Amino acid sequence: MTSPPRRLLLVVDAPSLLHRNHHARAHTGLRDRQGRPIWALHGMLRQILESIDTIAPDAVIFGLDDRTGSVRRDAYPDYKAGRAVKDDELVDQLERAAALLEALGLHTITPPGLEADDVNASGATWAEANGWDCVIITSDRDAFAHISPHTQVLRLIDGGIHGSPMLNPARLFNMYGVRAANYLAFAALRGDSSDNLPGVQGIGEKTAAILLDVAGSMDAAWADIDHNDGQALLGAFDDWATETGGRRIGPTVVRRLREPGARERYDFNVRMMSGQDDLDLGLTPDVPGSRGLLPLDVDRVTQVVRFLDNDFTTDFAVRVLTSLPASR
Repeated sequence: MTSPPRRLLLVVDAPSLLHRNHHARAHTGLRDRQGRPIWALHGMLRQILESIDTIAPDAVIFGLDDRTGSVRRDAYPDYKAGRAVKDDELVDQLERAAALLEALGLHTITPPGLEADDVNASGATWAEANGWDCVIITSDRDAFAHISPHTQVLRLIDGGIHGSPMLNPARLFNMYGVRAANYLAFAALRGDSSDNLPGVQGIGEKTAAILLDVAGSMDAAWADIDHNDGQALLGAFDDWATETGGRRIGPTVVRRLREPGARERYDFNVRMMSGQDDLDLGLTPDVPGSRGLLPLDVDRVTQVVRFLDNDFTTDFAVRVLTSLPASR
């Protein structure tokens, strides 16, 4: 007997799409009927429609950043310090994104003090718990930590939706040499300059991947450092060097991990980089018409998208957003 197809949740990192579209499309000067900048919002909407048209999700949620407060910045005032000041026209479109999406009948989530990254994490967790598959659309590598047999990440790059890679566990490993279950540890070791989070001193991207390969996990590596002076880790690195013909880097890596502050830096990065995965997403998929479920109301979609003053986008939105998903 054939099992019914798993339903699919699409989680969209809206700020990520808006940032990319702002920089890619600002030259168009596109504005709505009231003269307000719309190029980032229009580009984001087009990419959302293309993704829905391609992967046919049963439900869609949009994560947004809380622009009024940040628990991460409260814990670490230098979080994301050094980033360029956002253009006023981008800020305007970021602030209007939720209203546009909600007006269409789509479901947005702005978790208090948190970010779209936390909605990504909670979406992947919700899908797994409810027997759904999940696709996260983002340009942010933090979402790679949520990749699993039932969660993929569409990493948005310059080629747009159709030119961007859909990453599953095998493809992630091919790209970074890191298992999906170890990606958070990999990122914590490496650090993230865009968030102003330094990594463990002397442990770069390549070394972090090798360390996780030979140790299996950072829990195992730290346990060996704490209880065996790193001797098992040294032996594993020597075996790796013999098998691959690589340099004998074990003594240097173990010394770096034993240096004062290394464990604290790693643990701090893990806390800062971990997405909160227990947000209430407000999804009730067994209740027809619930927020987040497709299809949407045709009259509502038509009225809202026409305000963007682009007939082609209106026709595309009506076709994509008001048709039944393939799994129903």
